Amino acid sequence: MHARADAADTAPNWPDDIFATLQRFDVRQVPYVPDAGHSKLVQRVLGSTTMRGIPLTTEEEGVALLAGAWAGGQRGVLLMQSSGVGNCINMLSLIPILRFPFLTLVTMRGEWGEFNPWQVPMGSTTQRVVELSGVQVLRASNAAEVPAVMEAAAAQAYNALTPTAVLLSQRLIGAKVFTK
Repeated sequence: MHARADAADTAPNWPDDIFATLQRFDVRQVPYVPDAGHSKLVQRVLGSTTMRGIPLTTEEEGVALLAGAWAGGQRGVLLMQSSGVGNCINMLSLIPILRFPFLTLVTMRGEWGEFNPWQVPMGSTTQRVVELSGVQVLRASNAAEVPAVMEAAAAQAYNALTPTAVLLSQRLIGAKVFTK
């Protein structure tokens, strides 16, 4: 058996739309935990001369890294999967205390066509957990929504200092399924 992506929305350009928005908002640091849903965006970041991709061992490191980036005069964005949101709960408390711009892009699991029962509990509660942590949530469920959602999220995170998470739905990124 092996996994294959079964995407309802296979438009390949939405990671490029995200990258373009991050460039317009002068994002320099991009911490990430490797994830198939972010793979094209991570490749764009790693090939960029203006952004630095920083692999993490765990998602909460990224929250602290964004605080440090801001203290050093740079903007960042944290890339993670919904299962990593639970790892960040304590670190998210830094945001209101230190008042730094926080933007995270969360690829969702545990929803649209999920095959893995272990992904469902966190995937089904991600939005509420993030909101209870004081972070505003925007969602993109199809490729056409991505540019406007990203523009709004970046503006409120970097201009209004409103902590913001963009949930990239499993329908957008594609559900993983196992086949023989």
